[in-house]
Amino acid sequence: MSGVEKAWEPEAPGALDGVRVLDLSRLVAGNAVTHVLADHGAEVIKIEKPGVGDDLRNWKTEGVSTHWKVYCRNKKSVTLDFRHPRAIELMLDLVATSRVLVENFKPGTLEAMGLGPDILHARNPDLIVVRISGWGQDGMWAHKPGFGSLVEAMSGFAAMNGFGDRAPVLPPLALADMIAGLYGAFSVMVAIREIELKGGRGQVIDLPLIDPIHSVLGPIVANYDLTGKVPERLGSLSNQTAPRNVYRCRDGKYVALSGSMQTMAERLFRTIGRPELIDDPRFGPTPTGSATTMNSTRSWRSTWPSGPRRSVWRSSRRPG
Repeated sequence: MSGVEKAWEPEAPGALDGVRVLDLSRLVAGNAVTHVLADHGAEVIKIEKPGVGDDLRNWKTEGVSTHWKVYCRNKKSVTLDFRHPRAIELMLDLVATSRVLVENFKPGTLEAMGLGPDILHARNPDLIVVRISGWGQDGMWAHKPGFGSLVEAMSGFAAMNGFGDRAPVLPPLALADMIAGLYGAFSVMVAIREIELKGGRGQVIDLPLIDPIHSVLGPIVANYDLTGKVPERLGSLSNQTAPRNVYRCRDGKYVALSGSMQTMAERLFRTIGRPELIDDPRFGPTPTGSATTMNSTRSWRSTWPSGPRRSVWRSSRRPG
């Protein structure tokens, strides 16, 4: 292995050491942006409402604010009452020494507070302002309330998640917010590079929750444009890969299998004692048939080896 190995040093500064981030956000998306930056050494200062704090503190498991502990690790917290006459000036003093500001107020709120981007950049021309909302800072839906669950439905994710004979399924976690957090953190790094290496100035990053989750759906829209067909809900199946599903084992537990590449499917069929399925057109490099037919297990699961699970796993591994 090339390079020099380093021992783990808990107190060693991260790559973003010296970058100060002001976090005015609440709940998940903004905290997801700033926790990534904090993990890499940025100084993140949470600005919270006195006596209440970030609403994320109220998401508890057995009385413990686990979401807060996860998403707000490595951060500092201060309270600021924006109704106080000196609040804006105190905030601008912090802005003057910061590199990034993150907020997720309803579009227009920051301006109404007297902290619009023009005022922020007058105090700090190099400030990167991340503005998180459901639908964006402008456009026909900018004035509408936006929340992760709404975005997960509007993006099409819920419609393609679940089983065809049942209702669409929302994710059991703040998926849209988490994805937006990763996109937001990456956007901050791009902006920092622009400023530090190319002589750019401060920027405003418009981060609607709808855009990142729509992006990770990949070619879904392109497929619809090509075929005119709305994709069916397939559960754990896939129209691109076979076999691919979650299968119940003899001991009542489950195993996930995916023949994502032709060589993987071929090794699987040899392992279960059905090498003839390699030449079955349903499982070829360009699978034919519906997802249900392609992923049906009735034709091959009965011959699964009866030996210990570990020996079966080892027999399917590549040599070397």
